Amino acid sequence: MDSLSVQEQRELQSRLEKKQMKDFMGVYSRLVQRCFDDCVNDFTSKSLLPKEEGCILRCVDKYFKGTERLQTRFQELNAQMMQQGNAISGR
Repeated sequence: MDSLSVQEQRELQSRLEKKQMKDFMGVYSRLVQRCFDDCVNDFTSKSLLPKEEGCILRCVDKYFKGTERLQTRFQELNAQMMQQGNAISGR
């Protein structure tokens, strides 16, 4: 990135930020759709029923806990691969 001009660095940074926002909005949209589809069944009222609200809260909580566990496991595997790579190159 050092070989880029200041203008090119700004452009790259702007594109990265836009991509990150697009990716975040995609994940958010899928989460909302998934929890809505799984939890909301009664359309006779404009408000969520307590049962539906509880289901949505559990759905979101489960998603975040799963994502956190996945990230942790990925970091563990990445560190393990780095150590194996260092051991092989150190021979």
